[in-house]
Order: sequence, then C-alpha cells, then structure tokens
Amino acid sequence: MLPGAVATTDPGRIAVIMAGSGQTITYSELEKRTNRLAHLFRQQGLNRLGHYAIFMENNARYVECCGAGLRAGLYYTPINSYLGVDELAYILNNSRSKILITSQARLEVAQAAMAQAPGVTLCLVVDGPGDGKHVRTLDDAVADLPGTPITDQWLGTAMLYSSGTTGRPKGIVRPLPDAGPDEDLPVAKFLQSLWLYRDRMMYLSPAPLYHSAPQMAVAMTIRAGGTAVIMEHFDAQAYLALIERHKVTHSQLVPTMFSRLLKLPEEVRSRYDLSSLEVAIHAAAPCPVQVKEQMIDWWGPIIHEYYGATEGLGFTACNTPEWLAHKGTVGRVVLGDIHILDEEMNPSPKGEPGTIWFKTASPFEYFEDEAKTKESRSPDGSMSTVGDVGYLDDDGFLHLTDRKTFMIISGGMNIYPQECENLLITHPKVTDAAVFGVPNEDLGEEVKAVVQATPGVVADKALEAELIAFCRANLAHIKCPRSIDFTDQLPRLPTGKLYKRALRDPYWAGRKSRIS
Repeated sequence: MLPGAVATTDPGRIAVIMAGSGQTITYSELEKRTNRLAHLFRQQGLNRLGHYAIFMENNARYVECCGAGLRAGLYYTPINSYLGVDELAYILNNSRSKILITSQARLEVAQAAMAQAPGVTLCLVVDGPGDGKHVRTLDDAVADLPGTPITDQWLGTAMLYSSGTTGRPKGIVRPLPDAGPDEDLPVAKFLQSLWLYRDRMMYLSPAPLYHSAPQMAVAMTIRAGGTAVIMEHFDAQAYLALIERHKVTHSQLVPTMFSRLLKLPEEVRSRYDLSSLEVAIHAAAPCPVQVKEQMIDWWGPIIHEYYGATEGLGFTACNTPEWLAHKGTVGRVVLGDIHILDEEMNPSPKGEPGTIWFKTASPFEYFEDEAKTKESRSPDGSMSTVGDVGYLDDDGFLHLTDRKTFMIISGGMNIYPQECENLLITHPKVTDAAVFGVPNEDLGEEVKAVVQATPGVVADKALEAELIAFCRANLAHIKCPRSIDFTDQLPRLPTGKLYKRALRDPYWAGRKSRIS
C-alpha cells in the first residue's frame, strides 16, 4: 500500500476512493500520510520487526495505517473489527502490539481491551478525539512530523491471525528479508502477473480490509499504479453500480457474494454496464459448480479462482477455460509442492480425498506458538497443512471437499459436508446453508443442515421436506441431512467464511464431540 514513484511522477492520481462517501486520497497525499505515521512509529520506539495493530471498519485511513508499517519494516496486525473486548485483548497481547489504531466506532471496545493489554502504550483514533494521553487523534499525533521518508526504511508486512473458527486465533508470521520498502515479497510479484494487474487499473474491493485477500489486493493495486475503490460493506446492487460508475477493471469476491449477486432480480442485474471488467477473482471457500457456471454465463470468461491459506503454504489457480475443463476445481499448483495424504501419511490415489499437504512455498510460523507450529508440520518437518481435505484429478487439478475439522463420522463413514452445502445453496428458496454433524445415539453422528431461506419464503416443515428431497435426488442419501433447521441469518464472518462452530456447538452441549 505504498504510493511509490507515482507520488512523484503523477501526484494528483487517485489512489483510494471510498465507495459510500466518495472520499478520495491522491498518491501524493498517501505518500505524505504514510511517511508521517512511520515517523511517529519511530518516535514511539517501534523499530524494525516491531508490532502494532489496526482495529477498525473499512474507512479512508485504513490504507495509510497499513502503508506506514510496510515502509517502516514492521509487522502490523489488522484485526477483525467485529471482535469483542476479550477477543481483541487476546490478539493485542499475543501479537505483542505496542500501538493500536482504531476508529471512533470501535473506540469503546478498543479502550476496554487495552485495560487487559498493558503492552499497548498508545491508541490512535483516525476520526475522532482521544484523551490526550494514551488515546490520541491520529492527525494531532502526526501534525508536526515530516511528510518525507524516515531515514531507516525497511520492507514490512502484515501479521494476520487465523479467524479462530476452530479455536483460539493464531498469528501467522513470516520472516522479513533485509530489503527496502520499494521491494516486494515474491508472492505479491507473482500474483500481480497472474491476475494481470497493470498501471491505472481500477480495483473494486468489496471485503473487509482486515482479511488477507483484500489486504494484498489493495496493496498490489497501489503498487501497480492503480486506484482502489473500497466498499464500506458489501451490497450486491451497490457493487454492480460501482463497476459501472468507476469503470472497474479488477475485483475479488467470495462465493457468497456471487450467490447474492445472482439472486438479484433480472431487471437489476441487467441494469448496469459491466463491460469494463477484465478480471474477477474469487477464493475463500469452494464455489458451487452451478453458481460459477451462472457467473461465467453472465460475466464471460474473466473469472479466475485460487486456493491458498493465509499461512502461504502453497497456491493453486485456474482461469475460466481451465475451470470449465475441470468443473469444481480450485486450480492447479502454481506455488509450492502439493501432496494428498491419508491418515497414515501415505499418498491417496488420484481422485481419492485426503489431507492437503504442501512443501511450503514460503516459510511461516504461528507467532510464539511452537506447539501449534509443530502440529501443522509433517513428522519429518518437510510439509505443512491447515487441515483442508481434497483430491487431485487426472490432470493434477485440485478439488476441495472440506475442512478436516468439520468431517462427519456417521456409522463409521466419513462424510464431508461441503458437497451438500454447495447443492443446497443452488435451490431457489435458499439464501445460505450450513451442514454439519449432530449427535445420533446409534450412528454417533448424523447430518444436519441449517438453512437461511430466501426472503418471502415460509420456513416450515413443508420446506424442510422439499429440501431433503432435493438433496436425495442429487446426492447419496448418506450425505443428505436427516433434518433441517431454519435461521434468519447464518453466522458468516464478513470475509464470507462460515463460523460453523457457533452453529454446531449448541447441538453438542453436554456431550463430547467426536470431531474437534
């Protein structure tokens, strides 16, 4: 998120546009702001490899708050802005952050968390007053500092945390090379080429900036000399309107966003000119085949898919023609060395699901957690996994089936619920769906679905029977839900990731789950 040479050669070029307010930041302004904040970091004793945290919603100041760390050689931790006090305090302490940057909207939670995080010595508020001591307004704190670079610039990077859907979140830290901020990590250079990033591109970011994918995408856009249009929150119709208004060329989404776009009325979908789009990227979860087919029919052969954990173990990717030839794939390996292994660490046959392991493309550790780091490694230490399950087809394209932690064991059979979830979401009366295991005295577990019905649809026993019949008409009966509950809203993180543990745990209350 550094403005680089464009700040000098074309200082008035727009780097950032906030979608809702229309507020803009030029490359020249972004250069000065990141420099001033970098000076403040040094003034506060944050030297190379130091840590700070960012806890706020998408706003115009987010980009500079990351960019200052990138040019000061620091690890910065963007934190999920929906976390509560205890969760925030845990990450502040665990990340050893010295400074916390927040907004007026999140200040109350931030201050309460700081009371449990004595290592945080300063809180900066980007859009409101502080108390003049430990909480200061960002603009006031940097007002007397120069807009020119610090003398000891180094390349920094984000230290992101796993979302914690299966336990305490873990900080993912990578070694930083002895390089200046004009350099970039190798994976970013590779992705810029893969996704056809270019000078003066127009990138639309619909997701929260605390997540790894939008973090990197916005940073790469500015590195390339483009403009990032940042949505404060995702709205399907507003997203289409923004493409037309700003002549957007690139964007990255998650499958739930595709589903919501497709469920707009046809007259709304056809209202907007989307012809400027050159590349649409998606990831974060497997995309149901029917959903992606409909998106390709609508947007054309511009859709790219990838699979890669925040840990950076490895990376697969495919473009539209490759996906059409291998429907359901998340791509072929382009970084790292992939292995599909069974429980005994033996190779799984082609087409047979197993745990996905990589000889890592880039080294990582879980921050100050040797046990978790070791748990992610193979016995000989040569490979790593995040517990995802999938298989390789005959052409070496990877297909995901599920996360190992959500596998259902019913009557001794292993069932991966992703297939059923992908099917349910295609039903016209379903907005969202989750499938997981619940207790069954005879089988150990049985398949349960929780469904968010489409607005206006009555969620009753008749709908339950209809959806179960729909599943049985398309899947083996063992993979289908025996019962379906309904909810007004599934607990998805703003990144699109389903917080399945929150749904599943009440069904296991008072019992010891057979799955972790």
